[in-house]
Amino acid sequence: MKIKKVGVLGCGLMGSGIAEVAARAGHQTVVREVTEDLLEKGLGRLEKSLGRAVEKGKLEVAQRDEIRGRISGTVELDDLADCDLVVEAIVENLDEKKKTFGNLDRVVKADAIFASNTSSLTITQIAMATSRPDRFLGLHFFNPVPVMKLVEVVRTLVTSDDAFDSAMEWAAGVGKEPIACRDNSGFIVNRLLVPYLLDAIRAYEEGVGSIEDIDKGMKLGCGYPMGPFTLLDFVGLDTTYYIANIMFEEYREKRFAPPPLLKQMVLAGRHGRKSGRGFYDYSG
Repeated sequence: MKIKKVGVLGCGLMGSGIAEVAARAGHQTVVREVTEDLLEKGLGRLEKSLGRAVEKGKLEVAQRDEIRGRISGTVELDDLADCDLVVEAIVENLDEKKKTFGNLDRVVKADAIFASNTSSLTITQIAMATSRPDRFLGLHFFNPVPVMKLVEVVRTLVTSDDAFDSAMEWAAGVGKEPIACRDNSGFIVNRLLVPYLLDAIRAYEEGVGSIEDIDKGMKLGCGYPMGPFTLLDFVGLDTTYYIANIMFEEYREKRFAPPPLLKQMVLAGRHGRKSGRGFYDYSG
């Protein structure tokens, strides 16, 4: 099927970015939030992103206005009824996702494709809350969405060829590089990344090196753009802890188990950049 109109559930950091790239590619885009306040905040974030693109010379003012004109906001699920594709980017909570998709399933046209932007939950357990698991898949974008090129397109055991092929084509059409993934917790990137980040914390706990030296070692020795502790602070220690717990529950392997230090820092409110303190101090 040809995807023309796109719906986005959630207008947070990821949702607003997904809405932006869809509208930039020429799609009429409807973004839904649960309250007017959250919707206004999310659309404001989106407008700032487009404004930065103008300042950097990547967009003309007329282009920005045209893109913004393709985006509408709502607090009603009914306003997504005629979308060809709906991408969910709400809170990383299985019950909330299942409840939202169950309600959406009764509203949106039967041949529409549903997709989740989850980073750690399996797609199958969300899809089975709907009457269209064959039209359900994962579209995992990376932060910041307008900049990061990768999209993981996740196929379940029951995803149809038509839905999968349409999603791959759409992802490429919005300027991303899609890769095909099996429906395992963490997919490709987080399945490899999360154990690496957790192992860096364990190495620090065991006195292998300082936070600064471990970061410097991985940057200069492996050519990574940032070290594991800088990346942990950027992603959010609370987010990493939550994802690690989900993956450990799925795989029951030690490499996915959150180290004690990570749990302690989350409990202490040291969540990284967003809280002003993580493995590094950002209060200044």
